[in-house]
Amino acid sequence: MTAAGALAGWRAGLASALLGIALWQGLVWATGLPRFILPGPALVAETLWTSRVLIAENAVVTIAEVLMGLLLGALLGGLSAIGLAASPLARALVRPMLVFSQAVPVFALAPLLTLWLGYGLMSKVAMALLIIYFPVTSAFFDALMRTNPDWLGLARVMGASPMRIMWHIRIPAALPGFASGLRLAAVYAPIGAIIGEWVGASKGLGYLMLLANGRAKTDLMFAALIVLAVFTILLHAAVNRFAERVLER
Repeated sequence: MTAAGALAGWRAGLASALLGIALWQGLVWATGLPRFILPGPALVAETLWTSRVLIAENAVVTIAEVLMGLLLGALLGGLSAIGLAASPLARALVRPMLVFSQAVPVFALAPLLTLWLGYGLMSKVAMALLIIYFPVTSAFFDALMRTNPDWLGLARVMGASPMRIMWHIRIPAALPGFASGLRLAAVYAPIGAIIGEWVGASKGLGYLMLLANGRAKTDLMFAALIVLAVFTILLHAAVNRFAERVLER
């Protein structure tokens, strides 16, 4: 992406954010709802500033959970896709299990993960990992299986081993699919971490939102939600930029 394109993207994003704030404020004026039900943008901005230390302390925990889950999920998903693509036996035995696992709502596993791994960091990391594992694996596997057959035939004629074909042809050709899976993962990973915090936690933005909701501090809940949304947007942009750089090489 060129500098002009990036600038245009940021301008469009800023314009969209300003439009959203204007619609939000218009809804507050039009409905006349009390501030403990629907706080206005100005009140939420004030809370963001006055509670910045509290929000930052909890945001650090959630960010750590999301990043760890994203890294582990991407690593395990990538390795799983390569294993499935390389082994017909693995495809026959493991792939149906992966598809079946998606029939179980991932959110329903959050209480079990909390029971098994406790209320600390690992249960939230595991939740984020589970929610992104299948999209990464599926996108990368599909790309690996769609490698140009002419390339594969030429490599076999030249005597290349299956491992060399995988490493030098199939994986490089499938990187756009892996990048697509990572882009999805960047959006889904925060959802997993927040769900895990809602089930049981003592820190994190999800915990802070539940705490604020229980105390009717809707402005604080909105502030935490906005921080989470901004982080998710920045994470997606960073992953997208990283993917573009890798694919340019």
